[in-house]
Amino acid sequence: MKSKKKAPNAGAKSEKAIPTIMSEEQTSLGEIKINLHVVGQIVRLAASSVNGVAEVGSSGFGDTIAEMFSSKKESDRGVRVLEDEAGNYRIEIRVILQLGAELVNVAYAVQQSVHDQVTQMTNKSVSAVNVIIDGVKTKDETKETTDSKDDWSNAPAYTETE
Repeated sequence: MKSKKKAPNAGAKSEKAIPTIMSEEQTSLGEIKINLHVVGQIVRLAASSVNGVAEVGSSGFGDTIAEMFSSKKESDRGVRVLEDEAGNYRIEIRVILQLGAELVNVAYAVQQSVHDQVTQMTNKSVSAVNVIIDGVKTKDETKETTDSKDDWSNAPAYTETE
């Protein structure tokens, strides 16, 4: 009969014991896997939160045509996450920045934000965050793009005709 290992703080009554992940793949209870799509979502949200970022992912005409023939979801556009041999994430992100922003400073802030969020949320190392600046937009262009996707208030009302 095998003896059970006690988790740290197992005897503490006032605190709930939270098992510590021994590695990304294996805990005492089984495997924990994080889908790369989820990491991509973290990357997209972290980059979008940086001041000066207008969009994550390119929105050019070529990308629109490519989307029709691609199985990529909108949330995957502009973000590529790979795992290297050592198990570290290698991230590539394409961004469109706001006109007037200091491109290099904003790109560096994107790298920092993405690196910190992915590392904190996944408990895995990030070996590289490559930022590709695909363009710039004015604040008005950014607002129009956002409004056209989400705002149906100016859409014509449906009316039946006889």
